[in-house]
Amino acid sequence: MKIFVAGAAGAIGSHLVPQLVARGHEVVGTTRSVARTGAVRALGAEPVVVDALDPDSVADAVAKAAPEVIVHQLTALSGPPDFRHVKRMAAATNRLRTEGTDHLLAAARAVGVRAFVAQSNCAWMERTGGPVADENSRIEPHPPADAESAVAALRHLEDAVTGINWADGIALRYGGFYGPGTGMESAPDGVMAGLIRKRRFPIVGGGGGVWSLVHIADAASATVAAIERGKRGIYHVADDEPAAVRDWLPELARALGAKPPRRVPGWLVRMVAGKAAVDMMTRARGVSSEKAKRELGWTPRYPSWRTGFNEGLG
Repeated sequence: MKIFVAGAAGAIGSHLVPQLVARGHEVVGTTRSVARTGAVRALGAEPVVVDALDPDSVADAVAKAAPEVIVHQLTALSGPPDFRHVKRMAAATNRLRTEGTDHLLAAARAVGVRAFVAQSNCAWMERTGGPVADENSRIEPHPPADAESAVAALRHLEDAVTGINWADGIALRYGGFYGPGTGMESAPDGVMAGLIRKRRFPIVGGGGGVWSLVHIADAASATVAAIERGKRGIYHVADDEPAAVRDWLPELARALGAKPPRRVPGWLVRMVAGKAAVDMMTRARGVSSEKAKRELGWTPRYPSWRTGFNEGLG
């Protein structure tokens, strides 16, 4: 198939594009910067520079590519972990998940794609129920005030994509990425890994928030499966071992050669980083990926973060 990957040079795009090319697909990959076109071409895709927030730019690029499938992997989540930068990244990502999604959907409809696959995540599953949620679970309807805009953007993306009736609209709720290019990796410039090595990524409160994790290459292979075999709706993409932060974070620190994470009371983190950070570390729910395995025939290479941390951090 001919596949248009928006965000081809991003964390997941850089793993997804080579997998698609290896399976015989023709890929057109977008980047925001002329300087990144060489990187996109090196992955095996035909690069195109697109401003995802400009509807005319998006429509023109998609019309010229005439793809059968569009894959929306656009975020602005990169760069140094300072608070101001994080706020800017979050705001930009929210726009990509709202305005950017709408522009891509309009362009997709105009060229008659058969499927539209988009990146969501499982970070804000509804905070009621057991520790593990399936695809019938909602996004949290009452998030902390400092997470409302991000959660609303996720909700917009999922509703917009799965609500189309002219193609298979598929939203993939990914678990937390780790591995090469994600920031949670062994490379010295990994942002999250750097915080962990400096003991600046603590266990908050009791650390009871349950996270589902997924190796970035497994996230990409699940995306390939969704492109080739997915049907309209939502799929969870994570490994088989949802775990509390107090369990997986010390193991990640060990795999990175770092000291054990500090423990910090929730009230202190709330004052410094806000309510959303405390919520994520203490109340998050994991997810089950049985639907993706059953319907997409997907099998992760790293079914547990325990193996992935030891073998797949890059």
